[in-house]
Amino acid sequence: LKPAAHALFKKLKDEELELLVQAVESRGAWESGCVWVPRAEPRGAKQPLPPQVLLCRLYRWPDLRQPHELKHLCYCSGGWGGCGDAAALCCNPHHFSRLAVPGECRQPLLAHPPSDLRSPEPAQDRPCPCGCRWLCPAVTALLSPLPDTSISRSTVKDGYWCKLAYWEHRTRVGRLYAVHEASVNIFCELPRGSGFCLGQLPAAHRSRAVRRARGKIGRGLLLSREPGGVWAYNRSEHPIFVSSPTLGPPGTHGLTVLKVLPGYSAKVFDYERAGGAGGRRLPGEGPCDPHSVRISFAKGWGPCYSRQFITSCPCWLEVLLNRPL
Repeated sequence: LKPAAHALFKKLKDEELELLVQAVESRGAWESGCVWVPRAEPRGAKQPLPPQVLLCRLYRWPDLRQPHELKHLCYCSGGWGGCGDAAALCCNPHHFSRLAVPGECRQPLLAHPPSDLRSPEPAQDRPCPCGCRWLCPAVTALLSPLPDTSISRSTVKDGYWCKLAYWEHRTRVGRLYAVHEASVNIFCELPRGSGFCLGQLPAAHRSRAVRRARGKIGRGLLLSREPGGVWAYNRSEHPIFVSSPTLGPPGTHGLTVLKVLPGYSAKVFDYERAGGAGGRRLPGEGPCDPHSVRISFAKGWGPCYSRQFITSCPCWLEVLLNRPL
């Protein structure tokens, strides 16, 4: 890659080189600017390696081969038809993620789960007083209230597109975090960062497992609302695990849990596929809100793991999405 890299560097202005150095040295720890490079003119059948692929191979993923394996991150101007779309493109390697592909590991939904996995029947179905939609200790340890439509109406009115709830096993920690901007960082440690800082949430008692898992969150993830759906970009150095009602193949009746490796992105919610979908009951966990996403840090759950339910994971996040009007 050396000859191609040196040829690319010669095309960059001093300001662009400085931005590239900052991005590479920080390893994407904070959002740097776009590094613009002129688009190459077509030269015969064999094209040179695209600049973004070249730098991503050089600084992040040596096994990368094609541009379609990459996705622009939401803060990259080059990915939204910006000023550089026609004559130039962004080649900042930390403005890209790799695309995570859902696997085949799914948990079947049981019509009659074993008695030891059944949730107690509620005395009456009503929204949880604390505002969450799932497994709230304010109701019971196992009871899941039905979807709370009042949340979506209020969030649309107030300009929120989602609210975030942070959990440690079955205990919710801290208040709901309302998201106004198109994207939000969720992290424990992030220099020059802003967003939902889990490291600032106090708890009376944390088990050793929770403390170990929290130590792996680090830069966490970037959650962004984009055309058609919601994306999660894993910024940490450990995998995250994601599940939502729209994550599995169309027509699936099982719980799909997707492992998202560091540096990868996944479309974790599809608004079109979720349209008009009703709630469903997961074995041992009660009703599942069709407009929510669950993300576990570092630890997976489901049929491929020893933990069958997300409430067995030490640290996890519930994303409560607005329903489209």
